[in-house]
Amino acid sequence: MNLLPPSLDAFLLVFPALFSIVNPPSSAFIFHEVTHGQTHAERVKLAGRVALYATLVLLVAMWAGTYILSFFGISLNALRIGGGLVLGVRAYEMLSAPDTNQARKQKEAAPAAAADPDELSGFAFFPLTLPFTTGPGTIAVAISLGTARPDDLSGMAGFYIGSLLAVLSLSLMIWGSYRAANRLAQLLGPTARVVIGRLTAFLLLGIGVQIALNGVIPVLHEALAR
Repeated sequence: MNLLPPSLDAFLLVFPALFSIVNPPSSAFIFHEVTHGQTHAERVKLAGRVALYATLVLLVAMWAGTYILSFFGISLNALRIGGGLVLGVRAYEMLSAPDTNQARKQKEAAPAAAADPDELSGFAFFPLTLPFTTGPGTIAVAISLGTARPDDLSGMAGFYIGSLLAVLSLSLMIWGSYRAANRLAQLLGPTARVVIGRLTAFLLLGIGVQIALNGVIPVLHEALAR
């Protein structure tokens, strides 16, 4: 029996999963590198746009992704299993090669570094939001989290409220981390970055296993009932 309110339950499910894969403090280091030629005011403006676009991407994926996939005949349990596996593989890659993961992100966002200051805002959505901040893995996880939406009206309302608060909280962290990228780079060195990356990767692995189990268990029950 779940004793938590539906909105709080949804928040505690959505926020840790998305935070672990987006990891705004860690991504801020790369944001700092690819925008090193810009002024502080330009970085703040760019950080706000990235946070806004990330909010829209995550909400659309979480709230409408399942309906889009159902149009193609993909079941919710299959999506849960697939999303959990994606999360698990992602976590394993982060645990085994955190520096490689950060290098990949930096390569994805690299075009913004060479952009003219007047044209930098055009990179807010691509590549700084997609695929750097909210890439395919993040979108897959968001869609998988959307499958946890209850069927009853009260539970559904609680899920929407909790998931909205989780996404908004994450977006605020993205905005705050990116706009303070200079300070974060000074406060935290390479060692702290690796430690943070491994801790979030371990948390991400546990969440991925849980999401996959949420799809495997109903499938096994259905198979054994036949």
